[in-house]
Amino acid sequence: MFLDPARLAETAEQLTARGIDVLRVGYADLTGAERGRDLLVTHLPRAAAGGVAFCKSVFATSPMGDVIPIDGGIGDGLPDVIAVPDLATLHDVPWEEGVAHVIADIHDADGGLCETSPRNVLKRVVDAFHTLGLDPVVGPELEFYVLEKDGSGGWRRYGEATGNVYVTGRKGDPQNILIRKLRQLDGYGLDVVAANHEFSSGQFEINLWHSAALDAADRAFRFKTAVKELSRMEDRLATFMAKPFNDEGGSGFHLHFSALDQSGGNAFSGDDGLSKLAESAIAGIIAHAPALAALNNPTVNSYKRFGPDTLAPWLIDWGLDNRSAMIRIPPERGGATRLELRLGDATANPYLAIAGMLAAALLGIRDALAPPPPLAGYGYDRSKAELLPQHLGTALDALAADTEFGALLGPQFVKTFLDYKRNELERFHRHVTDWEFREYSYHL
Repeated sequence: MFLDPARLAETAEQLTARGIDVLRVGYADLTGAERGRDLLVTHLPRAAAGGVAFCKSVFATSPMGDVIPIDGGIGDGLPDVIAVPDLATLHDVPWEEGVAHVIADIHDADGGLCETSPRNVLKRVVDAFHTLGLDPVVGPELEFYVLEKDGSGGWRRYGEATGNVYVTGRKGDPQNILIRKLRQLDGYGLDVVAANHEFSSGQFEINLWHSAALDAADRAFRFKTAVKELSRMEDRLATFMAKPFNDEGGSGFHLHFSALDQSGGNAFSGDDGLSKLAESAIAGIIAHAPALAALNNPTVNSYKRFGPDTLAPWLIDWGLDNRSAMIRIPPERGGATRLELRLGDATANPYLAIAGMLAAALLGIRDALAPPPPLAGYGYDRSKAELLPQHLGTALDALAADTEFGALLGPQFVKTFLDYKRNELERFHRHVTDWEFREYSYHL
């Protein structure tokens, strides 16, 4: 797991020549939030040759700062994990002078790969695909809201106005922040290709080009951190919360997915449009959708995005160019043949959302599953397909019960994820919400 000091010294020289004096080492925790440390480039060989130590419980620290009990965490004395920079992921940060960023692989103190690291979970599933002679390709699409201060210590939606879906320019974006973000992100090696205003006020979508699954997850992870940081620099808040407002729609995390065969061809393309392999991948995702929801819809709030007429899925189904289905098959064929999983919301950890989708698809491919007939018409008729989990607890129970799916992700990871998320549910159920006070306080 150790890095060659000579290679680090060479990297330090290259960084210094570009005017970089700080290397930011970052990685994703269970939620997908970035944890990291800034290293002075002048001390890089001695600071990073043996990796950078972090407390393992960082993976299980809640957004409120609670240290959640996990195996190998607080109950074992808060031991370390070791973050080893993956130098192939190094990029200069264009909006922060003198800073470059690198993603780290996480190892246990004994040198083995840490099974609770989301990036390692994805690597595990990608390796399983490679044993089938397939290389998964993913294109992420992420929606988010931009908020501005309301003058009373709270936040309001930026650019409030109705009916601005797919508009460009200052009509829905009065200060043109989207184009500014698009240009800044392009300089960060994220391979962003397009951006637009979404349905709701202050809601935007930026699309990333497709690439190998791990690279796509790395870019989506960096993208979320970067969008939030760029908004902070303008005294705004970018949130990827699934459904932050009662009166507006949620934010999705759609994944376009195909696979290359050993000749480099699209294994999802068949003589009549979709190959049998693609159909089996669809069938696998459908079969394991309840467990998959736990990873792609990982918060209490996630399930408030679902429902009829939301353009978020509600049923476990698939359809041909049908945006009301959980899995949409875009109309392009040949080399562009792919499926679009519309299940996920923007709170999902990119590594885990992609790993879960791939694991479910792989099980379908392995078992040569056949999907049900595709959805015809609008996809909110409960007589046509099974309902997705409607609460986080239901999805967590499905993940715990789906042992085939969990075995691909790694049993230790699944246990840790369940422990963390069930603690989140317990804390939520003890918390008195605004809805409860408004509903009960006056009359009861």
